[in-house]
Amino acid sequence: MNPSASGWIKKLLKEVSESDKLFSYNEASFYNSLRSCGFIYGTNLQVVANIIDKKDLTEEELSKTNLCLAFLHAYHNSKTEISFVDSVIGFYTDINELKISFFQELLGGKKSNEQLEKIIHKRIQIDSNFLTKNFNYFIINALLYIDVLAYKEYLKRKTISIEYIKNLEASIASISLDVLNSKEIKNQYDDSLIKLFESSLRFQDNIHVDYKEATNFINTPLKKYYIVDLACMASWSDRVIDTNEKLFLLKLGSDLKLKKEIVTKSIESVNKFYTVNKDNIALLSSKNIVQSFYNNSSKMVTKLISRNSKRLYQELKDSKELMLLLSQSTVRDLSSDEQKKVQEQLLDIFKSIPSLAIFMLPGGALLLPLVVKFIPKLLPSAFDENRIEEEK
Repeated sequence: MNPSASGWIKKLLKEVSESDKLFSYNEASFYNSLRSCGFIYGTNLQVVANIIDKKDLTEEELSKTNLCLAFLHAYHNSKTEISFVDSVIGFYTDINELKISFFQELLGGKKSNEQLEKIIHKRIQIDSNFLTKNFNYFIINALLYIDVLAYKEYLKRKTISIEYIKNLEASIASISLDVLNSKEIKNQYDDSLIKLFESSLRFQDNIHVDYKEATNFINTPLKKYYIVDLACMASWSDRVIDTNEKLFLLKLGSDLKLKKEIVTKSIESVNKFYTVNKDNIALLSSKNIVQSFYNNSSKMVTKLISRNSKRLYQELKDSKELMLLLSQSTVRDLSSDEQKKVQEQLLDIFKSIPSLAIFMLPGGALLLPLVVKFIPKLLPSAFDENRIEEEK
């Protein structure tokens, strides 16, 4: 099976059907296998539970395979009567708000294995021309399990709302924020990431999702395991989980009504994964995870804006209120209400520009605040009295 060539999903489904190995795992044990292979951490080093032979698959191919297998495991445990391929395409169609988004060119026509392959390729890779390796394999892929959780909800209810995904993202952001704030010593990248998460929370209908609300929304075992693992990842960003962070993680587990052993196992797992695989994870060549998260997010957003600058500027000109707020942001801080308006109107614009619709996908809202930071560079210099034009 070659996940970089057409027909790989059909081949994968055939190989899985010839063995009951995938479906011998219950929800909890399969999740643990996803964590062990690196899928939950955004760094895929093995095929989950060795369902198929890894052979010489690249990390991107492993990520595609594991995402598909995670969908397939969730599908097998559901009671839906539609086919697996149709259900996954139906799920991505449902989260494709107003039918204009990143998958716009992929969601038309008859559903097929080839169509799903294109969707998964887009979802994993986004665009190899502008995504750095660290960003591609950590930022985007560490949030891929949100897709799986949302897909499970879709299978149960036969539909999925954008609000469900927003609430899940907001809960993740809120708890991650508390993890970062629990650090005894914060560096500039921790502070930058804290500001990023804080800005993301304003997107949620201007209602701050506090810790209690977040833990109440994390109400299924898989959601609980996932948020604890993400919290452990955030804690490990400086390569050590200090006393305050460990106490916070134990409290988080208690508030989620998880056994202490599960939290302890999560802490041990993240320590073991990053320690054992440190030579195989490009991310760890940087000073810490938080630094890579923020730096690579900034680079990606900058390139996205740069490559879509003409069309984006034209769309901004047509939105007078947004243009006014963005111009004012160059000389003063916007209020909470104003920031919310900016984010909402930017999302409306992004729906019409496929390359920017990454921000509409699960996990994309966490990156949105960075856009506002770079947008003023598109505005005429008259809007910013302090701007100094760089010499060419």
